[in-house]
Amino acid sequence: MKVQTKSKKVNKAWLNDHVNDTYVKLAQKEGYRARAAYKLKEIDETLKLVKPGQVVVDLGCAPGAWSQYLRRRMAPGGAAMGELKGTIIGLDLLPMEPIEGVQYIQGDFREAGVLAQLEELLQGRQADLVVSDMAPNLSGVASVDAARVEELIELAIDFCQQHLKPSGALVAKVFHGSGYNELVQRFRASFLTVKPVKPKASRDRSSETFLVGIGLKAQATA
Repeated sequence: MKVQTKSKKVNKAWLNDHVNDTYVKLAQKEGYRARAAYKLKEIDETLKLVKPGQVVVDLGCAPGAWSQYLRRRMAPGGAAMGELKGTIIGLDLLPMEPIEGVQYIQGDFREAGVLAQLEELLQGRQADLVVSDMAPNLSGVASVDAARVEELIELAIDFCQQHLKPSGALVAKVFHGSGYNELVQRFRASFLTVKPVKPKASRDRSSETFLVGIGLKAQATA
């Protein structure tokens, strides 16, 4: 019973914080599906990554807040509907309600068949930008969780090395803790410029941060 009571207190405290959260209220007002939109917005406004006419891949896109932000940034006048200048491809394990102009694949990014679908939608084009809000189901075991995060980041970087323009960029969610320094080194081995960003919309108590890699380094060939 004590465990249940504690759990209820924690859930009530989280719900209270969530309901009163500035970014939750802003998302509701501006029509975003989640407060996460403002994390990408701040990163973009700082680094000027998103431009009309681009090809953008959104990994881990559900429920769709990042795709919504991308769609508005790539539309004349920032419209949520109507004309779209560019291509947005979203991918996630979870279902996602349609967003006008966004091409969506439901599947596991780790599976070759799903990756083949993504490559087919690219139609031989290279992406200008890859954004990844992917996160594994966390077990609470630091070494296990670090390995799961690292696997997703490795897959995102490998995808970029195959399908990103040399001048393109990758934005990926990571977590401070075990394995973080290794991920930073992996980014530095792959990109000319690497910037860690902790957006204001990312809650202070959260260990999440974002790594931005800009400009692919030439890969050594065997």
